[in-house]
Formats: sequence, structure tokens, C-alpha cells
Amino acid sequence: MYSDKDNVNILTSLLKEHGVMYAVVCPGSRNSPIVHNLHVCPDITCYPVTDERSAGFYALGMSQSLHSPVAVCVTSGTALLNLAPAVAEAYYQHVPLVVISADRPLQWIDQLDGQTMPQPDALGRFVRKSVTLPEPCDDETRWYCNRLVNEALLETHHHGYGPVHINVPISEPLFNYDTPALPEERSICLLNPRCYRSLLSAECAGQFLVSKRPMVIIGQVSTEGLMPEDLYSISLFAVVLNEALSVGKGGEHFDEVLYAIGDHPDYQPDFVLYLGDTMVSKRVKHWMRSLKDAHIWAVSEDGTIHDTSMQLYGVIEGHPADVIEDLMDAVGDKSIQSTQEFKARWDKALQKASGHIERYQPDYSQMAAVRCFEELLGSAEDCYVHYANSTAIRLANIYANHYVCCNRGVNGIDGSLSTAAGCSVVNDEFEVYCVIGDLSFFYDQNALWNQNLHGNFRILLLNNGKGGIFNMLNGLEKSPACDKLVSAEHHTTAEGICLQNNIVYLKAHDMTEMQQGMDTLLYMESERPVLLEVFTDVAEDERVFREYFRSFRI
Repeated sequence: MYSDKDNVNILTSLLKEHGVMYAVVCPGSRNSPIVHNLHVCPDITCYPVTDERSAGFYALGMSQSLHSPVAVCVTSGTALLNLAPAVAEAYYQHVPLVVISADRPLQWIDQLDGQTMPQPDALGRFVRKSVTLPEPCDDETRWYCNRLVNEALLETHHHGYGPVHINVPISEPLFNYDTPALPEERSICLLNPRCYRSLLSAECAGQFLVSKRPMVIIGQVSTEGLMPEDLYSISLFAVVLNEALSVGKGGEHFDEVLYAIGDHPDYQPDFVLYLGDTMVSKRVKHWMRSLKDAHIWAVSEDGTIHDTSMQLYGVIEGHPADVIEDLMDAVGDKSIQSTQEFKARWDKALQKASGHIERYQPDYSQMAAVRCFEELLGSAEDCYVHYANSTAIRLANIYANHYVCCNRGVNGIDGSLSTAAGCSVVNDEFEVYCVIGDLSFFYDQNALWNQNLHGNFRILLLNNGKGGIFNMLNGLEKSPACDKLVSAEHHTTAEGICLQNNIVYLKAHDMTEMQQGMDTLLYMESERPVLLEVFTDVAEDERVFREYFRSFRI
């Protein structure tokens, strides 16, 4: 039996019709009719998460790996505001979250009643569509409710992907479950036909044809957004630079090259095609802003202008793989004028960077831990690998030989553990790894307070007692606030957290313990999650990392 609330039943029916199969649900009374419906609907699987902030990132991780919309449902009041960090991350990563918030009736907002606040548009511009459903009283308001839900759900995949917000006012009584079946609701479809070559500007193709130093730079994309094979044809003519969170393999060691070459003109392109979203490397962003003589084009699925280089020539609206295909079709049998000398120069430099990575043996440090982890992991087939922000993702760009997931949309430390945990609960057949720093881990420790976690979730915790990334900021050390207030120096360990959450706990204080612990982390059989905490010295971490770059030469 379903709830007696018409708007809740219409919403549940359309979630099913639009293929929303998973929902993260948070406790509360006002949202209990929605949670009840999601639970009894045979087409939707629910995952309970008490901490709403964590719940949003759980849903993000689930949607990332499933490549489909996932709902997250909260009760009324400030519960909705706790979803804001995850929703902002989903917005910039183009992840289709469906935020469902229960609400009090409109007449009781701002009247000193419990858990009331203005909830429509509370998530602002971080959602692609925000609707507030009526409480239907006749056929016309039922039609209106149906239309609003359809509009919101269609926007999760209209001109790219992104989060939406459906706010559901519910009047008391809340707990009547006497509706035998969901209503058969009209599901509106949306077709986005691809017009042949219409996404490609003839001017862009013309500039590519005559360029002598063409380059493709790739920011963060989803695993469905771009595959290495999509780049094969264009890589025959252009230098392709990417990070581990784009296509995962190829020109991912360009940061080392840029460190070595500086502003050397022989390495500067005259044509750049920028695909995807944000990049970790600050160095490449500054370098792009120095390319005064290059035609720089960006590809955006929804046509949004992202002028990262500060000298963008044009935007091509479309899916990255489609744009590359169209560009190569436009080239056809024409002769590309690019010089092989430019491509060969970059290929040689990237090969030297790869060789430097192989030769450089870091002393015991966070760098050594990630190197050991990635060497044992290999190509990471049949698993998901999540890295948290700051030092962790920078080490991934050095050592990972595969695609990695990372919350780089807004680059916050919040939610990295929850995102990986969410991925793990909907991928029982795959191992899910999370490499994370101490501040990010302790901030998001409620991710482990969850009954759905199993032995496929493995965590490598890099603990050097503070936010080590701040040691890399030249000049900050002069401030007396640096250690205690900015870097958040601490003496906390994860052992107690693991004990209370039934997590297998391992620890390492030197190279031997770390290597032994890494073997156990990756290969031990366990029905519960496993965590390896690697303790390092922050000054040594900094020294080893800086020495890695200083010792590289072209």
C-alpha cells in the first residue's frame, strides 16, 4: 500500500517511469510518506544514510558509477541545506542527482512552526531545475503536478547532465498508507537528435587544418564522457594532454614537463581544443593563459562558456566524442599541415617524464604509499578508484595508470569518503578504493556509519597530522596561524572510528609496515570494509614531493 498523498504518488510513479532505480533516504517525519513510497515500490532500491551531508555525496558516488539519475530524499527544514555541498559538486561534475525535499505547507512557512523555512530555490543556481509540487485537489492541479515532475526529471539529462530539486509540501496527517497502487502517470519524453556536423564550426576545422602545433587538453570527464579510443584519430596529428581524472592514460605527465620547460616557445601550441571540465594542475592553467598566439576552442555539452585560458576563441556545443568525430570528418582526406616535429618533441618529453617516475624512488612518505598502492593495483580493471582532493589527487596524477574518480567540481575536502562509499554500495561485484588525506577523512567520518557497507570498500588513509598541502604554499609558513589554524594540525587516528563502525583497521609507520599493510588492504578476504592508515611526517612528505619535481630534466 502507498501513501494517500497525491503529489507523493505522482512523484513516485514518475521516478519509476524515468528510470530512477536507486534512492538515498534520510530520517524524518515530514518526508516519511515519500520514504515509505520509495521503500514499497518494487522498482526502487533504498539506502538509508542519517547524515544528510554524507547522504548527498553517497548519491553522487552512486550516480557517477551507474551513469543514471539517483534520488536523495530529506525531510523539511535545514536538512535540505546540508545537501548543498554535494549538489554543488554534482552541478560542476554534471552528475544527475534528483534532490527530493519534503516541506511544510506554504501557509506555515516563517510562522515559527517546527522545521519551516523557505525551501523553493534553496539550492540556488546549483540545480538545473527547481520545482515545488502542489498538493493536488482536482484534475488540473494533478496535471500541473505531473508536468512539474516531468520537467524536473527531464532536465537531469537535457544538454548534458546535472542535479535538479523537487520540493514536496505535505500536509498532515502524514501516516495514512491506504492507496493500493501508484497512478499511471504520463511520462513526457525528450529527444535530442544530433545534427550531422552541426556541432562543429567550419572556422574551427579550418584553423585545425592549417595549424602547425595543434594540441588537445582534456579536463575531468565521466567514464562515459570520453574513452581513449575516441582520441585515436586526432592523436595521430595533435599532442594530447590529460590527467588521471579525464581519460586516465596517455599524456597525463604533462605537469612534470611544464615544470621543466617553463615558457619555452618550442613547446607552445598554435591551436588548442579543450575538452571536459576542471583540471587539477594549476601549472597548466597558468601556461594556457600565456599562449597569446594560439586559437583556443572549448567543447561544452550545454554551450556554457568556460574561459579558463582567459583568451577563448570559441565554444563548440556538443558531446566531446561527437565533436572529435565531427572534427575529423570535416578534415576528411585533407592534408594536415601540423609539423611532426612539434608532436615528436612533446612525445619525447612525456616519455622522459614517465621514465623519471619509474626511476625516482621516494623515501617513506605519502608519495611512497601511493606509488606502492598503484603498483599493486596495476591497471585497476574491474574496480573503482576514488581519490580525495589536495595532495591525494596530485599523487594520483603522478602514479595512476587508469581513470580515477575525484570531487574536482568544487574541489572541496568534504564528501570524498561518502562519494566512494556510495559507489561501493551499488557495486557489490567490484572493489572500490578510496585514497584520502587525514582532514578529508575525519571531516567525513560519518560515511562509515552506514549499514550497507561491505568488504568491497577499501580505504588508504594518508595521515601526516595536518593539511599537508598548505606546506606547499610558499609564504604561508611566515604566519603564526599556519599550523594550528590554517593547516589544522592534530594528533587524531582512525583506530577508534574503525572500531565503532566495525571496520578492519591496519596501520603503518615505516616502509616495511606500509608494504605489508598494502598487501593486506588489497588482497585480504573480508566481509567488512578495510582501512590502512599510513602515518608520515609532513616535512618529509613535502621534501620528497619537491625533490621529485626538482630532479626532473628534459
